[in-house]
Amino acid sequence: MAVDQRIAERYELQAVVGTGGMASVYRAYDTLLERNVALKILHEHYSEDDEYIERFRREARAAAQLSHPGIVTVIDRGEEGGRQFIVFEYVDGETLKELVERTGPMPVRRVIELGLEIGRAIAFAHEQGLVHRDVKPQNVLLGTEGRAKVTDFGIARSLEAVGRTETGTILGTSHYIAPEQARGERVDAQTDVYSFGVVLYELLVGDVPFPGDNFLTVAMKHVNDPIPSLLERRPDCPLRLAGLVERTMAKEPDGRPASMDEVVVELESCLDELDSRPNGEATMIVKGPVVKASSRRASRPKRDRRGLLVLLPLLAVAAAAAAFFLTRDDGGGGTAATPPVRLQGIGAYDPPSGGGDGREHDDEAGLATDGDAGTFWRTENYRASLRLIDKEGVGLVLDAGSASELSQIRVKTDTPGFTAEIRVGDSPAGPFETISDSKTAEATTTWDLRGAEGRYYVLWISELDGNAHVNEVKAS
Repeated sequence: MAVDQRIAERYELQAVVGTGGMASVYRAYDTLLERNVALKILHEHYSEDDEYIERFRREARAAAQLSHPGIVTVIDRGEEGGRQFIVFEYVDGETLKELVERTGPMPVRRVIELGLEIGRAIAFAHEQGLVHRDVKPQNVLLGTEGRAKVTDFGIARSLEAVGRTETGTILGTSHYIAPEQARGERVDAQTDVYSFGVVLYELLVGDVPFPGDNFLTVAMKHVNDPIPSLLERRPDCPLRLAGLVERTMAKEPDGRPASMDEVVVELESCLDELDSRPNGEATMIVKGPVVKASSRRASRPKRDRRGLLVLLPLLAVAAAAAAFFLTRDDGGGGTAATPPVRLQGIGAYDPPSGGGDGREHDDEAGLATDGDAGTFWRTENYRASLRLIDKEGVGLVLDAGSASELSQIRVKTDTPGFTAEIRVGDSPAGPFETISDSKTAEATTTWDLRGAEGRYYVLWISELDGNAHVNEVKAS
């Protein structure tokens, strides 16, 4: 339709603000209420297609049921010259996709805040019995104040209807499509959870997890390919947030959070943890301080060269003694031929696949490597014994700073008696390989490792009555 045309004797078209495969969206002026609105008009070549007309009408009905600050409001719907149209509130801004393409990866705090706004809107839709089925950044509008509003319920379905009426039909955008959706199987609220997880991944990384040039190629990646490591692409992402994104993108719906409400609660916890840190922005992955040599040299008095000649033999003796002590047995069954690697506690490993909930006092992890034996990382209190509940274990994740081959890991605890082993992996989110024997912890216990190399090590506690404290962890 031409700009300056009046629709339904009320809406004056001003400019095209977006075009999709099904419809075009115009900024229009509502002459009756004297305000700008968004007018979505079905493309002319679909005007005789009953299926598309019904889908378009369904969008209007679905969105009209949803009165929520995070969902674009439907104002009106109608028909003009055989063309279906829907009138929405006008959001003066850009889509979330445009923002990502313009700015790249977003700050962690901003990702969580946007995720909460979008997640709460989707959760509300689910509560009203609607599943969106096309959650993506293109369907999130950002107003002038930066608040997110979800739009485009064009392929939404009631939770009672999905799966019964459209099994075998693939709908959705391939870069955000859930595996079951790509296979044409039953879709429900878990489908939106998966797509939402892909959106979070893109906001953190600046790109989709499975890029590709055609629908089929990308859809099959969602079905078959493992989730790319978020922490490799965004190492400052909190472990808790990275774990949440990983769970939302589980291949099978049963592996995802049970509801969007659960996702929102976890995002709120992620935000609380950011707020609890001194600068309000630090994440769960804490980089150790980098010690740099001073660029200035302190002035020294000139020494008598004869004194230097006298000192040289003494220096040689000292060097020999140092070599002896660096290579002698250290009393723990191993050697310390090189300076020890300094481990940094960065979080807990409590995988849902093993019965965990993805977290366990993550904010205390750094206390296990702070050099103070009076502080500690602790587990929950398993009064019924960790062995007797439906949980394989829980672990403390330790960052070596870079890929390292360690000989030993020594642990001090003031709660001896738990059983543990050491595991290693290339990502703090796992998977991890066992590289030591299982031992019952004493006040000080040393685990001899098997020469495996990796950056992230886990003290994995598999048997426990009560709770465990890990006061200090050191490596060599």
